[in-house]
Amino acid sequence: MKENIIVSKSFGFALRILKLSDHLNSKREFVISKQLIRSGTSIGASIRESQYAESRKDFIHKMSISLKEANETKYWLDLIHAGDIITEKLYWSFAKDCDEILKLLTAILNSSKQRAS
Repeated sequence: MKENIIVSKSFGFALRILKLSDHLNSKREFVISKQLIRSGTSIGASIRESQYAESRKDFIHKMSISLKEANETKYWLDLIHAGDIITEKLYWSFAKDCDEILKLLTAILNSSKQRAS
């Protein structure tokens, strides 16, 4: 069976977000940690859910939710970076992965919407 890149990348990203959350909790950044976990793990959950979509419209809807959650996750990453809560190197590692997921989701949504019309 062929590997689904967006599924594997979003799952790996969610695992890394969980580890980052532990780091944030050790710095007593509980609120941001909780927000980051919610949005960062929701990306992959919605993508996984889209695999069993009832229709193309449902698929597009679920992938759109993933795109919104990825964008929100990028916001939280930008915020903790601007607040000097994580190192520059750690930020760029997460930002690169999040940007890649955003680009993949955008491409998937664009092609799915073109096929739907």
